[in-house]
Parts: sequence; C-alpha cells; structure tokens
Amino acid sequence: MTPHTVDTTQELAAFLRARRERLNPDDLGLPSRRQARRTPGLRREEVAELAGVSVDYIVRLEQGRGLRPSADVVEALARALRLAPVERLYLFNLAQQRPRDAGEPATTAASPLTRLVADLSPLPAMLTNHRYDILAWNREMTRLLMDFGTLPPSRRNAMWLCLMHPEIREFYLDRERVVREGIAHLRGAWAAHPEDRALTGLIAEFMTHDENFARLWDERDIKVNGRGSKALRHPDAGVLTVRFEVLVPLEDPGQRLVIFRAADDETQLALDRLYAR
Repeated sequence: MTPHTVDTTQELAAFLRARRERLNPDDLGLPSRRQARRTPGLRREEVAELAGVSVDYIVRLEQGRGLRPSADVVEALARALRLAPVERLYLFNLAQQRPRDAGEPATTAASPLTRLVADLSPLPAMLTNHRYDILAWNREMTRLLMDFGTLPPSRRNAMWLCLMHPEIREFYLDRERVVREGIAHLRGAWAAHPEDRALTGLIAEFMTHDENFARLWDERDIKVNGRGSKALRHPDAGVLTVRFEVLVPLEDPGQRLVIFRAADDETQLALDRLYAR
C-alpha cells in the first residue's frame, strides 16, 4: 500500500498497538497471570498500569477516538512501551507535542565522533554540546584558536572564551556579531534544556561579569547559526577569514560537529603556513 497524507490520530493508534504487541511481559518483570494470553505482547491494562493512566484511556487511544495526549502522558507511554529515542520522537510528533530533553546533556564526546574530529584534519574541527562546552578538537583547531587542553575542563567553553579569555576576547574582528549570535543560540538552548543547571549557572556568570552580555540577553533574540563566516585576527597568521559549518549527528543529537575552512586563497595559504610550523 502507498501511504497518503498522514492521519495522525489513526497512526498514533496503530503505532501504540504495534509497540504494545511486540513487548514480552517476562522481559518487563510483570507478574504472570492465570488467564492465557490470546494475543502477543502486553495487555492494555498492563500498559495502563506502567504508564499511570486508565485502561479506558488506552482503549480510546488505540481506537483512534481523536484524543490528544499531553506531553507528560506521551512521555509515560514512551517509557511504558520501552521506545527507542527515534520511536519516542515519532510518538511525540504523532501526538503533536514537543518532547522534553531526553537524558542528561552530553559532557563527553562520543568515541566515533572523537575519531571523526581527528580524521577531518587538515580542516580545523571540534565537537561541542548545546551549551558550547568543547568536548573534542583536532590539532588544526589548536593552531587556529588555542590548545583547549591547557584549560581547566570548566573553562573549555566557546562562549566563555569569547567573553572572558583575555586573548580570545580580541580574536574576532566582528566580536559584537559573534557574541550576539552566540547569545541567541544560548537562549534557545536554555529554553530547550530548562533543567540544565550548568547552563543556567553559565548564563548567570555571564550576566554578572559582562554588561554587554546582559544587554544582549534582554533583547531575546533567538537564532541557530549553523553556517557562516568569521573574520579572525590571529597572532601568528594575521587576519583570516574562515567559513564554518555546524552538523548534528543523528546518533548523538546532543553533540555538534563544528568544521572550519578557509574562505579565500589568502587565508588558505596563511593556514598552510601556520599548520606547517
């Protein structure tokens, strides 16, 4: 059959039934019942018990009666049905709800991404999380910006470096734009991760120690800048113009791969000389 326009109510019902029927009660540690199971998987009352909702509510959902479960109910159903992250997101989309952040924010780089960052040489590359913590970087990035390994882990943050580090503060020719775009990203990340205390603390630190940050934060600009260019004043290579691309891996959506490359021939020659030293 060829799918037509999605009927989210009916697809939600069919998806819940399919995922309920694929679960093995023994795997979930549910008590055995005397009555033989006529169909595979969990019973509706078992899903209702695991999700903390009524059996009637599960019945109406699976019959496609036009219910729109809340975000809390969708989250409870995802846990009860042991949905994988991509299935959880699918369920939220069908229910037309916005999922909360799943799991703790990434604080260490995924091993395959660490290797990818190294393999991207000679392009400068680094890996960050949603709050701009720098999780991994390659040799070329240390030559372009700085060796992040010389910093305490709590200071390996691109926004902190831009605002607070005495050398990096003067690194960007158009610093006002860079700071403004960084703040617009942080505000979006702050709304998406309201329980991230580390992010909240970082923003509070910036507000306290940087009047310009506080002023721009109050403007409430929201922007995700995944592609663009920056003009840099490098202490050894002189003025450089680089383009950057930010990619989000499907397997690790909490991490961001940032890749730089020369925007013109003069910059490329300057970078070649810098890396050869």
